[in-house]
Amino acid sequence: MAMTRTAQDAALHAEAGRPSRREQILQAAAQLFAERGSRAVGVDDVGAAVGVTGPAIYRHFASKDAMLAEMLLRISERLLAGGSERVAGAGDDVPAQLRALIAFQVEFALDNPALITVQDRDLASLADAEAAQVRRLQRRYVEVWVAVLARLHPGDDAVTCRARAHAVFGLINSTPHSAGRLGRPAMAGLLTRMAWNAATA
Repeated sequence: MAMTRTAQDAALHAEAGRPSRREQILQAAAQLFAERGSRAVGVDDVGAAVGVTGPAIYRHFASKDAMLAEMLLRISERLLAGGSERVAGAGDDVPAQLRALIAFQVEFALDNPALITVQDRDLASLADAEAAQVRRLQRRYVEVWVAVLARLHPGDDAVTCRARAHAVFGLINSTPHSAGRLGRPAMAGLLTRMAWNAATA
C-alpha cells in the first residue's frame, strides 16, 4: 500500500498539496529512516512504501545514499531560506525578528519530526562532501540566529550567542519525543514560550 502524505514531510515538498513522485519517495524514506535508521532500510522498503517496485526507485535516485543526501540538503536549504525571509520580513525590530525565527523553527519542528530525527542521527552517514555541504548550510542558518541574538544581547560575544541558539534549537527540536503529548496549538504555544524565555534569558 502506498504511503499517504502526513504533516511530517512538509519540508520535502515544493508544492505541499501536490508532491511529485520524487518527493513522495523522499517522504517515505524520511519516515522509514526515522523509524529504523537509514542503514536498516533498503530500496525495496522505500519502494513498497510508495507502491512501486524497488528497481523503479532508481529512475529517481541513484542510490539510498542519494535519497538521504537530497533529503538533508533540501531541509537545510529550506531552513536557511525560510529563516532569512522571516528576519527580513520583521524589519529592524529585533524582538520581532526573534519572534519570527522562533515561530518559523517551531512550525518546522512540528511539521517535520521525522526529518529532525534523520538529520540528528544519519548526517554522519553521508559522504564527506555532501556532509560538508549540509553542515555549511546549517552553520549559515545558525548565523542568522546569532546575528539577531547579538543585537538582542549586545554584551554577549558570538560564541555565547551561538551557544544560546543551539540551546534553543535543542528545545524546539524535541518534537520527535514531545509533540504527541499535546495537541498542535498547545504544543506550538508551549514551545514558543519556552524558546522565547531561553533566547531572552
